[in-house]
Amino acid sequence: MQQDEERELLMRLRSGEEQAFVELVTAWTPLMRRVASNFVKSQASVDEVVQETWLAVVRGLPAFRGESALRTWSLSILSNIARKYGVKDARATPWSSLSPAEEGRTENPGRFRAAGEQWEGHWTSLGEPGKWGPERLALSGEIRRTLIKALHALPERQRTVVALRDIDGLTSEEVCDVLGVSAANQRVLLHRGRVQLRTALETFVTGGTDD
Repeated sequence: MQQDEERELLMRLRSGEEQAFVELVTAWTPLMRRVASNFVKSQASVDEVVQETWLAVVRGLPAFRGESALRTWSLSILSNIARKYGVKDARATPWSSLSPAEEGRTENPGRFRAAGEQWEGHWTSLGEPGKWGPERLALSGEIRRTLIKALHALPERQRTVVALRDIDGLTSEEVCDVLGVSAANQRVLLHRGRVQLRTALETFVTGGTDD
């Protein structure tokens, strides 16, 4: 959200415009539910966390100074509330470490130019993703379904980080702040999740098998 748009939204919210709240709740509730589900076990608890967050956001708006984006501020409130509910739910999500089940695959280093080569770190001729022709673009609906299926198949934390970054558009700093994960672990989870999605997409487009 651009700064001018956010200032306008804040004015509408602080003036008590009902439609502004409806728009915000509609736009952000799916994101809030996705974040809350990482801290609590049941959907009932997710609903309680989101509801309590919206109440806290409404109450806190008069004191909101805009030192961070409205979304970041709202998600920080949510994560604090969700962590408290998580303690009651006895759900421990150790974001500070990577479990063996979540390590997943990393990108094949042979797809990138080695250290010391010209254009170090760029794709090699063999590793470069294939270009999509018109016939492949015609399959965009199936491609989308393939990606959604692959996203849902990711380990929970990889799926959450990829969704927050690539679907909801959060910055790496926002993800680290909201989930309480280190910058290094955020990068690892995002990379490994994206590799799995890229592999699923390439397998579908080429008609090959995922090995």
